[in-house]
Amino acid sequence: MNEINTIQTEIAENFQLFEEWDDKYEYLLEFITDVKPLKEAEKTEYNLVKGCQSRIWILSEFRDGKVWYKIDGDALIPKGIAAVLQKILTGRDAESIVKSDINFQKETGLVKYLSPARVKGIESMILKFKSLAAQHLINN
Repeated sequence: MNEINTIQTEIAENFQLFEEWDDKYEYLLEFITDVKPLKEAEKTEYNLVKGCQSRIWILSEFRDGKVWYKIDGDALIPKGIAAVLQKILTGRDAESIVKSDINFQKETGLVKYLSPARVKGIESMILKFKSLAAQHLINN
């Protein structure tokens, strides 16, 4: 099992320890605690996730053969989801990211608690993470 799948499985198992949505929500928000806010200059239209109800920004850089992400957002739940994705994907090689099957949102059961628009927003975030990794594959 690759690192991406291992982390997704671990997160899903942790989510399943909680029965109530409020507890799952609190766990999701724990992922935000390590997120450093982006500088205003980094909150550009290019870095903004299209197709997300809230404003979520995702940036990446390529160093040491790996992709490193930074995220920020203006709403707690989407920012928490972006932080989970960041945890799953950051520090991985670009090819693994592009080829990965990101399914934590289904494995955790989060999709049952979110509106269809929020679920679409997760898919948009995943697409942004993967497209940034694909750009690093092309450029390096």
